[in-house]
Amino acid sequence: MAKTDMTPNGAKVVKIMRRPVRWSLAEIAFWLLAVASVFLLPGQHLILTEIAGLAILALSLDLILGYAGVVSLGQAAMYGVGAYAAGLYAIHVTGEPLSGLVVGAVAGAVIAFATSFLLLRGADLTRLMVTLGVAAVLFEVANKAAWLTGGADGLQGIWIDPILGLFDFDLEGHTGYVYSLTVLFVLFVIARLVVNSPFGYSLKAVRDNPLRASAVGVPVNARLVAVYTLSGAYAGIAGALFTQTQQFISLDVLSFQKSADGLMVLTIGGPGYLYGGMIGALAYKLIQDALSGFTPQYWQFWVGLLLVIFVLVGRDRPRQFVIDVMARLRGGKGGAQ
Repeated sequence: MAKTDMTPNGAKVVKIMRRPVRWSLAEIAFWLLAVASVFLLPGQHLILTEIAGLAILALSLDLILGYAGVVSLGQAAMYGVGAYAAGLYAIHVTGEPLSGLVVGAVAGAVIAFATSFLLLRGADLTRLMVTLGVAAVLFEVANKAAWLTGGADGLQGIWIDPILGLFDFDLEGHTGYVYSLTVLFVLFVIARLVVNSPFGYSLKAVRDNPLRASAVGVPVNARLVAVYTLSGAYAGIAGALFTQTQQFISLDVLSFQKSADGLMVLTIGGPGYLYGGMIGALAYKLIQDALSGFTPQYWQFWVGLLLVIFVLVGRDRPRQFVIDVMARLRGGKGGAQ
């Protein structure tokens, strides 16, 4: 059978979908500020390293929740497996950090791929329970396999070699922050390319209406498996990065709290536009750090209260309030409601 030529409208759509998305001035300014923080905030590099790692975890969750509509409470499964894989690799093979990241990514992707088929058999509530269950099972496995993971005492004796043989990890976190920020930027660029590709557009179609997407020829199940595996690789890298910068692993990397942190961060920043995870990670960690210093015993209460208020008020209302105030100060009318 002769190959059917594509219609002019079809060719136009394909051309638009494959067109590279230009970087906006706001995006460029965001990353310039991130680079400037390396030089302007040398005393804050330890907490900024934590923020960068949390941002990667939130980015992994955004790929499946914001773009594919898959709700998960089990990102800690891939995060923790990636962390332990990188730690064991450093102890028993080599402490070279870049290959350790690859090991963490592969470990996270394998766990995600192996469990992704369970996600295809239910809706949101089922997926929540399945992902939560997978993380709980792996937590208990790590706890019982103390001969391998260190159990409740944690995995110790991790030593990470200098990056590229030149840059040692220091106690002040300077090298760790530059390293983490670089990894975050590379992963963000890859995610940006993915979500703005035909594959990414098909994910949005699956998120908005899976039945309609299937009717027009989108392989829904294959897309969900692929993006969940990619998300697992990102979470595994976040875990490996944690191992390399902390050089110690505890069972907390597989705990429900880790998954909840990623979900809270994405809730604060907003899913579906990649920057939400990074903005949310920055806001969450800074608020947590400030409140833990102000009320060491009750900071979790205040973080929870702020999160509840934030969810009830929403992200758009404060922004609209600012727009209205600025408009009235200029003598004009507020923005559209």
